[in-house]
Amino acid sequence: MKILLLGSGGREHALAWKMTQSTLCEQLFIAPGNAGTAQHGQNVDIAVSDFEKIKAFCLENAITLVVPGSEEPLVKGIYDFFQQDEALKHIPVMGPSAYAAQLEGSKAFAKQFMSRHNIPTAAYREFDESTYEEGVAYLRQHTTPIVLKADGLAAGKGVVILEDREAAVTEFTQMIREAKFGDASKKVVVEQFLSGIELSVFVLTDGKSYQLLPSAKDYKRIGEGDTGLNTGGMGAVSPVPFADKVFMDQVIEQVVKPTVDGLAKENIVYNGFIFFGLINVDGAPFVIEYNCRMGDPETEVVMPRLQNDLLELFQSVIDGKLSAQKIYEDSRVATTVMLVAGGYPEAYEKGKVITNIPAPTQDQLVFQAGTKASGGEILTNGGRVLTITSLASDLGIALSHSRQTAESIDFEGKYYRRDIGFEFV
Repeated sequence: MKILLLGSGGREHALAWKMTQSTLCEQLFIAPGNAGTAQHGQNVDIAVSDFEKIKAFCLENAITLVVPGSEEPLVKGIYDFFQQDEALKHIPVMGPSAYAAQLEGSKAFAKQFMSRHNIPTAAYREFDESTYEEGVAYLRQHTTPIVLKADGLAAGKGVVILEDREAAVTEFTQMIREAKFGDASKKVVVEQFLSGIELSVFVLTDGKSYQLLPSAKDYKRIGEGDTGLNTGGMGAVSPVPFADKVFMDQVIEQVVKPTVDGLAKENIVYNGFIFFGLINVDGAPFVIEYNCRMGDPETEVVMPRLQNDLLELFQSVIDGKLSAQKIYEDSRVATTVMLVAGGYPEAYEKGKVITNIPAPTQDQLVFQAGTKASGGEILTNGGRVLTITSLASDLGIALSHSRQTAESIDFEGKYYRRDIGFEFV
């Protein structure tokens, strides 16, 4: 296979690392990539949503598989772009159609899909400018806390939880009438608040069958003890200690199977990963959200624990033979700790020199996210900079190893959470 991987984060570094372990990998290109992905293939300066440049590159380089890492090209329709182009349609895209990607791209679409297929999720209503006044009246009698979600993609910032009804009305007004999140909040979903502990479940699907990948839990808040602003993710653990067989059997029967069966029943084209953002409410799983790709930083703990050849799994999706596969997991625990730039997730500086990145071992890997190579040095080039994944027989040991390496790697303004996995150790 000659592969084009789209993206530039820690997720893409982990996917690049995993794919190049396969004997099926003849050549790997990453667009645009980072200093870490360059260790496994050739970085190409093309934006993930520049479909015309992606087309030209694929044809010039005889690409045989495109793997979108992030949601942007999927929601914008890269699968359809390839399918509808005679010169490209022979190249598989490991991801869903634009219609199917609405599971992530539109909260209302996802909620309607779950409702049709009796998938457990929080009660909700959706509103837009035409039903604005009705929405205000609804909020003023709603129980608190109130969850407001911008319908579209808002870079992880489109969810607000408020304890006060009038504050919710103000936020609702800003979202719909003042375009707080741009077009993403032209429609707003108002949701029942669910109390519990969150986790991420991943499957690979060919739209008819699926294979369950290792579970993970990530940590979104910038501050220790899950405080402060939301980020793209400050760390993750896999497997999830409370996700035992009893709980996961519920997840499969009530969430995973109805989702995949629902896609098939509705003839929705879906090849690739489904990310189920779940919450455990008194032992019962509820869906918070769908994503149409792997999570970040969850990929950095899931891929090291996945013992299968990832490209063999992708080939079985392409061939419609995924049901014949069996997933093998490393019995060890994986933990990852994210090093971020000072000031993140608000204003931060780039271009800081990074030193003391250790070489990979069987027990530890450093995946690069916001980095670039310049003049023989590795520089910071984003808010989330590096993620340190450790594998061990015990969660506490793995976390300790990740923290030790997080302490030894250096760049100006470095920050990381020292309490990833705190509720399990």
